[in-house]
Amino acid sequence: MSRRVRKVIPSWAWLSLLANGVLVIAVFSLLRPDQLRKGSSIAPAAPSPMAWVPVTQVGSTQLSAIAAPPTPDIGPRHQLTYQDWLDILQREAAAMAAQKPTNLAILAGDSLSLWFPPDLLPTDYTWLNQGISGETSAGLRDRLTLFQEVQPQVIFVMIGINDLIRGVPSATVLRNQERIIRDLRRQHPQAEVVIQSILPHSGEQATWDGREQLLALSNEDIRQLNRALATICAEAGARYLDLHPLFVDANGNLRADLTTDGLHLNGNGYLVWRSALYTFRQLALATAQP
Repeated sequence: MSRRVRKVIPSWAWLSLLANGVLVIAVFSLLRPDQLRKGSSIAPAAPSPMAWVPVTQVGSTQLSAIAAPPTPDIGPRHQLTYQDWLDILQREAAAMAAQKPTNLAILAGDSLSLWFPPDLLPTDYTWLNQGISGETSAGLRDRLTLFQEVQPQVIFVMIGINDLIRGVPSATVLRNQERIIRDLRRQHPQAEVVIQSILPHSGEQATWDGREQLLALSNEDIRQLNRALATICAEAGARYLDLHPLFVDANGNLRADLTTDGLHLNGNGYLVWRSALYTFRQLALATAQP
């Protein structure tokens, strides 16, 4: 008779889940309603100066009175081939490895990470953006060596939506995610690996060019994948940052006031993400203290 072995989830994993719950409450309480009001317009102008009151203790983050941030614009980079991207990211990673900055953080993923406005990234890190537009989980899995020489303090990963839009099975995405976690932990044992949830889309309100493919993907399927992803993170030794509740409306779709086309984020969407990164870092520091 075979004997079933019960998996024991480590205590830090439970703390991570608790931190995610507190994160949702904290971010909603910190963002001013007038900054995220539905239908707020965001002009695609040049970035305006942004003021931020740095976090000094858990729950003390505040947005100062600022104008709505502009819609992200990556300029001519969107015309690059995939190989062009690989070459550029490898050179940028090599330059960062030579500089050896302290408090280095990496953004790894697809266009959502790529388009993160530099002036909205938390200022307590030096950032290396390793996002590629249209990237898949398999593509990211295979190019982790591009930045293996850098010494980051934390690596934030968001990947998978392009797989799902193209019809890649959720099981395949999850296997790739698990491989990404294990490879990152092996290549960067000193770093904290943070896997971020896949964001929803806007459903019938979407105007993205691939709208028909997008509508074929259920937001419920995304939620189910995210639940499985949280389990994989707990088992593989990564932190799970659940951004999904911060971006959904009452129908479970991506909020119209946080997106440009039903898939990508506008300036206010990145403002929410930025606040989540700040809050998550403070909660992580707090749970790490003896």
